[in-house]
Amino acid sequence: MTAGRSPDPITPMWRGVLAFRLLTWAFACGTVIVQSGHYQREWLAWTILGVMAVWSVVSSFLYLRERTRPPALVVFDLVLTTALLLTSPWVLSDAQFALNVPLITTVWAAVPPVAAGARFGASGGVLAGLVLGVATGLAREKFDLDVARDGVLLAAAGLLVGMAATMGRRSAARLEQALRKEAATAERERLARSIHDSVLQVLARVRKRGNEVGGEAAELAKLAGEQEIALRSLVTTEPLAPNDRGTASLRAALQLLATSSVQVSTPADDVELPAHVTGELVAITREALSNVEKHAGPEAQAWVLLEDLGGEVVVSVRDDGPGIPDGVLERAAAAGHLGVVESIRGRVRDLGGSATLDTGPGRGTEWEVRVPSTRGAR
Repeated sequence: MTAGRSPDPITPMWRGVLAFRLLTWAFACGTVIVQSGHYQREWLAWTILGVMAVWSVVSSFLYLRERTRPPALVVFDLVLTTALLLTSPWVLSDAQFALNVPLITTVWAAVPPVAAGARFGASGGVLAGLVLGVATGLAREKFDLDVARDGVLLAAAGLLVGMAATMGRRSAARLEQALRKEAATAERERLARSIHDSVLQVLARVRKRGNEVGGEAAELAKLAGEQEIALRSLVTTEPLAPNDRGTASLRAALQLLATSSVQVSTPADDVELPAHVTGELVAITREALSNVEKHAGPEAQAWVLLEDLGGEVVVSVRDDGPGIPDGVLERAAAAGHLGVVESIRGRVRDLGGSATLDTGPGRGTEWEVRVPSTRGAR
């Protein structure tokens, strides 16, 4: 196993590939024994059988260890098997071809599509099966129903193994992610308990005492309160880094924006979106909150609401400021100065969504941003 890399979850499937290879070689050996004395070149038949035996042993050792299982090995396996199969016209006699005797590789040739499916997935397995199907037709110098049947069976074997391998890897990845998330949650809970018993209690006491004393101490109390909220959010939210599917938690990212003047409400369930969409929505929310602080004053309160409606995600940012007087936005548009308003709408348009601004004198300002909830790969 490569350092820092998880082991291949379908390693047991590779053991099945090796068992299949040894079993099919035994069948090929029995075929050569039964047909002995009828081949056009007897020595060549036994030589090819020997090469098949050597490669069966060598490939078994190589396929068993993940670090000796590169894509090139599977490609070489396919090339070697195809080359051995194409020697059949020099090995089999005309009478054997007339009796539809199996080619010199027999069912041993079915191993590369299975190996390709395990290594490359369904498309790789199907492609390998089609290559050997065409090689079978070339070796027999005809493309009839029997040849077509062999090609379909080879491609189908690669397809089924490829689908099973892909499903196995995806299931293992999801399980690994779930275990990492569980471990991270347990660690955050441990940190939260530790911080609650020390730092958070101190900040809460400073905030309470500062408000009682007043004056400059009240300003310190406000700062302590903001740090208390930020620290609580930090130890209770999910990790923000994109996961293996390329998605990030919008719910966790928005929760980190909570302060003493900003309340964040999110669904109980996580809301995962492609990482770039999450980043843009957080940036849009920050812009709206920055505008609140700039125009509504430091005493203004703001509320951020996240809703997951299935087909779309809605982020609302509302404040209790004085609102924007009538005609101000129109005059700004006429002068070509839209500032944050156009910046927010431009970002939302790039995401394929819509942004609505509702404001007026004495009733605050509210942004409602709607974007399609395009999920990452599952």
